[in-house]
Amino acid sequence: MMKRNIVFAVSIIFMISLGSNLCFAQNYPYKNPKLPTEERLQDLLSRMSIEEKVAQMIKVSLQDLSHDAKGKITQESMQKLFKAEGIGCIDPPVTDGRTGKPIDVKGLAEYSEAADQYLRKHTRWGIPAIQVDLGGIHGQLAYDATIFPQSIGQGSTWNTSLIYRMAELMAKEAVLTGCDQFFAPLFDIVRDPRYGRVEEAFGEDPYLVAEIGKAFVHGLQGDPKLTKDALPKDKLIATAKHFVAYSVPTAGINIAPVEIGPRDFRSIHLYPFEKAVRESNVYSIMPAYNEVNGIPVHGNKELLRDILRDEYGFTGYVFADYGGVYMLETKHHVTANKAETALLALQSGVDQEGHDYSYSQLIAIAKKDQEVERLVNEAAGNILRVKFKAGMFDNPYKAPKNIASMVNTAISKQLSQEVAEESIILLKNQNKLLPLNRKTLKSIAVIGPNADQVQYGDYSITKDNVTGVTILQGIKNLVGNSVKVNYAKGCGITSLDKSGFEDAIAAANQSEVVVLVIGGSSMSLAGTGWGEATKDVDEPTAGEGFDRSELDPPGVQAELIQALYKTGKPIVLVTVHGRPYSIPWEKENLPAILEAWYPGSQGGHALARILFGDVNPSGKLTMTVPQSVGHIPVFYNHKPSAKGHYKKRGTPEKPGRDYVFSSPDPLFPFGFGLSYTQFEYSDLKIEQNNLNANDSIRLSLKVKNVGQVAGKEVVQVYVNDKVSSVTTPIMELKSFDKVFIQPGETMLVNFSIPCRELGLWNRDMKYVVEPGEFDIMVGGSSDDIKLTGLINIR
Repeated sequence: MMKRNIVFAVSIIFMISLGSNLCFAQNYPYKNPKLPTEERLQDLLSRMSIEEKVAQMIKVSLQDLSHDAKGKITQESMQKLFKAEGIGCIDPPVTDGRTGKPIDVKGLAEYSEAADQYLRKHTRWGIPAIQVDLGGIHGQLAYDATIFPQSIGQGSTWNTSLIYRMAELMAKEAVLTGCDQFFAPLFDIVRDPRYGRVEEAFGEDPYLVAEIGKAFVHGLQGDPKLTKDALPKDKLIATAKHFVAYSVPTAGINIAPVEIGPRDFRSIHLYPFEKAVRESNVYSIMPAYNEVNGIPVHGNKELLRDILRDEYGFTGYVFADYGGVYMLETKHHVTANKAETALLALQSGVDQEGHDYSYSQLIAIAKKDQEVERLVNEAAGNILRVKFKAGMFDNPYKAPKNIASMVNTAISKQLSQEVAEESIILLKNQNKLLPLNRKTLKSIAVIGPNADQVQYGDYSITKDNVTGVTILQGIKNLVGNSVKVNYAKGCGITSLDKSGFEDAIAAANQSEVVVLVIGGSSMSLAGTGWGEATKDVDEPTAGEGFDRSELDPPGVQAELIQALYKTGKPIVLVTVHGRPYSIPWEKENLPAILEAWYPGSQGGHALARILFGDVNPSGKLTMTVPQSVGHIPVFYNHKPSAKGHYKKRGTPEKPGRDYVFSSPDPLFPFGFGLSYTQFEYSDLKIEQNNLNANDSIRLSLKVKNVGQVAGKEVVQVYVNDKVSSVTTPIMELKSFDKVFIQPGETMLVNFSIPCRELGLWNRDMKYVVEPGEFDIMVGGSSDDIKLTGLINIR
């Protein structure tokens, strides 16, 4: 009894002492929102122990919390997870610990509020944790959040203002749940469609990726002029990833080594990240898993410190990709144990470890080594600085009572549909089969494994049809009872079972036209390995860790296409997938082809409206489509000596080079996309032809809609450096604008391109704008140049 009383008394004294410390802490300078961020930061750092600083450099998952019999998160589980030192970052749960079902926004809010209150009230300094969303590339990972088209579709809109609005809405929804940071957007350049994460990227061109990515960051974080000091309300911390060259692995296999020359590395892969830091003030950077020229990025001081911080001026924090630090030891074998692993990552510039594998080792090391202690202070300071700027110390999270009604609203769904409508690309329309006329059409067959299944791409929490509109549903909703819809699945995605062919053929024979929806599927989150096709099990075909050695439609889908072709019915082929397919036979033989990517929760409505002409397609390819896997790599901005050069500069007398049995031309070129109307370009005017390196190229042209329906055209401006000290691409995208034009209307389109954008990395690896002549090329795609001009830089 005496022992119990002593323990009780000690506990009371501790609680009173802790309460006194917490009350007294309210008067510390770091608690004062009126003081400058750096003053608050230095005050807090001066008070923290080395254990508390290292804790800021570690992340845990709220999935590990447990509930009591009443469904409340227990204090004991939070005490065990966060410990006395607190924590830097937290993952949200993916499933609800009470039901085992995918987490919804109400559940996320409950977890967030419990964790936030505990950390503020039960740790010495009350430091809140950054709650990250595991995805964020096309919506929050919550069952009832709005799901937008996957990133490759976002890029295909070529509409920066639309992507800004999309990201802005994503941030507003996620902030309601207590989320502080998205792991988005990707600034990766993708040039190998075998690579599974093509779907998560915007495209193959550095300028396009930079512009779409910047719009995404501005939507999440706000105006970069304002975010230098603070993050506005209803905004999130954006993460530029994967730094850098992650998307061009050897053989297209995820995490494989990257071997790339310093000039291409700078001009292609670093370019969009530099823009993200300098022009968008992105708050966080995520390094790539892979090695570049023999050095893993998570252990690369030149990249993470010399270039990112010293050269670009990055002031945010570096968040290790999950397992990225761990892989230094276990995959790359450049360290021998946890202590070496932690030291290499810290010295290289990694502030936050994705998991607590090795960074806890830094506590003992820092107590013996002043230089390591300095680096710990620096890393913890980088994280805390972002927390201060994000307003986290001054705004405790309180879950809204009616949160479920505040997300995925009618406005949200409409915006998701708008993005989908502008992302869908018309690749072929022989004899103007499209748009279909629902006033005269009596029957339509809707066939294919993705006809009645939503496909959202990876880093979505569900593929439940309840959460979205399938293409079959979209068509039925649009035509009502006026058109008979005959549906048959036909086959699975990777399954080898052909038993559904008979029903598909019957549906086609009973219909005037066939809409055939083929494609792929991605894991909801991520995975490893594609696997072999089996008779009755469909496997994911794209997404993180799902790389392929072929680019044909998987399973028996190609056979289904040819079986339906034999019916003689006109076929509209719709591809719903995460990477380009090489479909030369289909291009040659089918009258109409639509590229839909993964079109989000409202993709069924969007596709139906395009099929029947309620919407004029305006998407354009952001990635060159190769004729076959043997043609890889294929990209539009290749060097003069590369294959395919003869198409651009060759003559009948000197036709260039070729494969023995094939042309190196793309199946579909970069920037390509058809419309239900036609646009006429004219009257290119360049304000001044003789410029210096500090000037801007100002040009204008007229674009007229000479068709019968309103439409949106993506006007693309390319430049070629005619003679240069090092080789440069035959053409490079330097500006674009998407304009809406009524029938018969002429639009004046203006561009201003800084001459600095025409620079190169010279033989001494210095970025310079060399004097000389430059071709200016304007058109509707990289292979459809309508107008040309010339400028001279002195």
